[in-house]
Amino acid sequence: MSEVAIDFPKITIIGFGEAGHAIASGWGPLPRERVRTYDLKLTDPQAGALVLERCTEAGVTPVPDQARALAGSDIVFSLVTADQALEAARAAAPHLPAGAFWLDCNSCAPQTKQQAAELVAAAGGRYVDVAVMAPVYPKQHQVPLLLAGPHAAEAAILIERIGMRPNVTGSKIGDASSVKMLRSVIIKGLEALTTECMLAARRAGVEDAVLASLQASDPGFDWRSRSAYNLERMMVHGARRAAEVEEVCATLRAFGLPDWMSQGTVEWQRSVSRLGVSPGDDDLTRRCDAVLDKI
Repeated sequence: MSEVAIDFPKITIIGFGEAGHAIASGWGPLPRERVRTYDLKLTDPQAGALVLERCTEAGVTPVPDQARALAGSDIVFSLVTADQALEAARAAAPHLPAGAFWLDCNSCAPQTKQQAAELVAAAGGRYVDVAVMAPVYPKQHQVPLLLAGPHAAEAAILIERIGMRPNVTGSKIGDASSVKMLRSVIIKGLEALTTECMLAARRAGVEDAVLASLQASDPGFDWRSRSAYNLERMMVHGARRAAEVEEVCATLRAFGLPDWMSQGTVEWQRSVSRLGVSPGDDDLTRRCDAVLDKI
């Protein structure tokens, strides 16, 4: 690791939630002055406590002033929520060092990323459209990434040096995010669809028969296990997933297509998240009962 650290670029992470913590933790014990983070929560003593705890665990220096956090950075990872990605680029642009790479890793519509790219380019930065293609745990910094845009190839070389797994998928801003958004129609939609099915089946008292029928129709898919997992994803991450699927809806509309299914996904993801129910152990029946008790 010491050999890697010698040539390690100066990095700033904007937004130090689950993704930022996971990626930074995977980099290992790097020199603290090399990796900094700015998070809006750092200005709030109560909300910032978790951010500070994560920074300590990952060996990252928290900087509550965005201008200072960005000063001298070679790479900036934007890891905020989907609905804040454009605002994050707008707020950071005046402080972005000339030539710095802005890696927009947020799950946004390609049109949103194109607007953010204009702000970063106008400030002299090099914008890269990044799609995170799997959960950040347990892969951490080695989670598969799709990169797109005119600076994607350069950025890929740089982040490969720090152990990341980029794959350049296109030369236009929006190429990577389009893949992510359209994939999410299925991934997040299937979460909502299985939840709708299983909650109703449990309330009707026929969940075992429904699962048996599904399993017989598609024996290569473990319906009980995947339904339990899908429900857990919504219980724990539904608010963030709802914001992402709103971007999916914007993507579909921009392509001149209806977003009927994805609108329903937004409602299910947000509604389950708002219940505030713990997923408990990995048991579909108990998870369904916990949610049904709150609906």
